[in-house]
Amino acid sequence: MLFLPRMLLMGLHFIIAGILGLLLGLCRPFNPDNSRLCARLYSLPALCMLRLRVKTDVQSLFNQKQSCVIIANHQSNYDLYVLGRVVPPRTVSIGKKSLKWVPFFGQLYWLAGNVLIDRGNARKAKEAMLTTTETLQHRDTSIWVFPEGTRNLGNGLLPFKKGAFQMAIAAGVPIIPVCVSSYAKRIKLNSWDSGRIMIRSLPAIPTLDLTLDDLPQLMERCQTLMRECIEQLDQQLVEAR
Repeated sequence: MLFLPRMLLMGLHFIIAGILGLLLGLCRPFNPDNSRLCARLYSLPALCMLRLRVKTDVQSLFNQKQSCVIIANHQSNYDLYVLGRVVPPRTVSIGKKSLKWVPFFGQLYWLAGNVLIDRGNARKAKEAMLTTTETLQHRDTSIWVFPEGTRNLGNGLLPFKKGAFQMAIAAGVPIIPVCVSSYAKRIKLNSWDSGRIMIRSLPAIPTLDLTLDDLPQLMERCQTLMRECIEQLDQQLVEAR
């Protein structure tokens, strides 16, 4: 009984948040802190509507003083609301170029300074990656990436793509993994309490002095740490029932 009214409210909220975020972007276009503010604008009301209880342990993320590459596991479209509450200041993300055609959201996403990549055009994708390196090194801005490249529905981590790690090595900035407990198949939108989710950030992984020869080991290390953390979070939620 709750699913339909919730979806109607969420649809209305998505439109209102999009309009407000678009106005913010028009007032201060391409300000890298727009992403954090818009993320909160989408996240906080939505979590209340959905009655999702999210517990966070992200000190390493917010205590980071320099630019970094943030990597997180990607489970569903609800990540916008779940992860929106932990986006740190001056953080932008990388998204598909097609996002800019989503009404309201696409335009505010662009005005927030996020990087849009045409994955079907290798030359333009490479140019965008070079831009992100300059952003990390000289603009005091971090970049948020989903290294799996697509949603995994909580079925364990998919193989990581190289882009995020190449960016971090090229810019010499640390990587901070952000892990979200498996929720995509456990969320109960037809119940009063939709479920519990845990988010934890791991200590920064330095990349200074690494080269592309170190790329495979770096990717494997990050994936192993994130997989172990997600399993721990899932187990903690099971034990807390």
